[in-house]
Amino acid sequence: MQVFVIPAFNEEANVPRLLHDLEQRPALWAGGHVLLVDDGSTDDTAGVAAAYDGPVPLMLVRQIRNQGPGRAFDRGFRLALELCDRDDDLVVTLESDTTSDLDALDAMLTRARSGADVVLASVHAGGAIVGAGRHRAGLSRAASFAVRATAGVDARTVSSFFRVYRAGILRRGYLAHDRGFIREGGFACKAEILGKLSRLDAVIEEIPVDLDAGRRIGESKLKVLPTMMGYTRLMARQVATRMRAPA
Repeated sequence: MQVFVIPAFNEEANVPRLLHDLEQRPALWAGGHVLLVDDGSTDDTAGVAAAYDGPVPLMLVRQIRNQGPGRAFDRGFRLALELCDRDDDLVVTLESDTTSDLDALDAMLTRARSGADVVLASVHAGGAIVGAGRHRAGLSRAASFAVRATAGVDARTVSSFFRVYRAGILRRGYLAHDRGFIREGGFACKAEILGKLSRLDAVIEEIPVDLDAGRRIGESKLKVLPTMMGYTRLMARQVATRMRAPA
C-alpha cells in the first residue's frame, strides 16, 4: 500500500492540477490514501481540496495556522503511520505545486520494494532543476554538500520533498526521537529527516529525476534566508551530535 503525504500552502491553483495528474495514474494510489496537509493556507487551498469528488482517495488534513513544511510533514507522517498496517508499506512525499515528476514514481517505488528504506528523487545525481532561479539551485547544491559533510549522509540531493519511505524506517525514526524527530519547521526539515534516518542505518538510494519549476503556477514558497538559517541550525546540531558520539 502507498500513502501519499503532500504539504500545501497557498496552492489553490496547483492542487486541481496535482489531482488531475494523480487521476491519470491510478496504479500509484489504488488501495491507498492521499493526505493533503493544508498548512494554514490563506487562499482557498483547503476549500478546493474539500470540494474534490474525483476518484483519488483524498483526505484533507488542516493546520489552523501556517507552521512550515516540517510541521506539515510531521502531522502527515503520524497519520500515515496509523494507516499503514505493515512496515513494508510505502509513504510517498512530494510537492503540491506539480513540480514533482510523477512518471518517476514507478522506478522509485520499485527501489523501495526491493529493499531501500528511503528513495530520493535526485536532481544532483543525474537529474536537474529546470526553470528555477540561480538562488534555488545554488542553495540546493550547497545544502547537499554541507549536510553530507556534517551528517555523513551518502546522498547528493537532501532537500527535495519528492521521496519514498518504507513505513518501518519512519516508525524507527519516531521511536528513536519521538517529538524531536522533526525539529526544523522550515525547508531544512527534509535534510534533518534524512540525517536522522541515516544514523539509524537506513538504506538510502537515489533516482535521477528532473524538477521542473516551470510547471508551477505562482511563486515558490521557499524563502532563501530562513532556509539558510534552518540549515545552519541543523548543521550545528549534527556536528554536536557527532562530537558526543563515542569513539
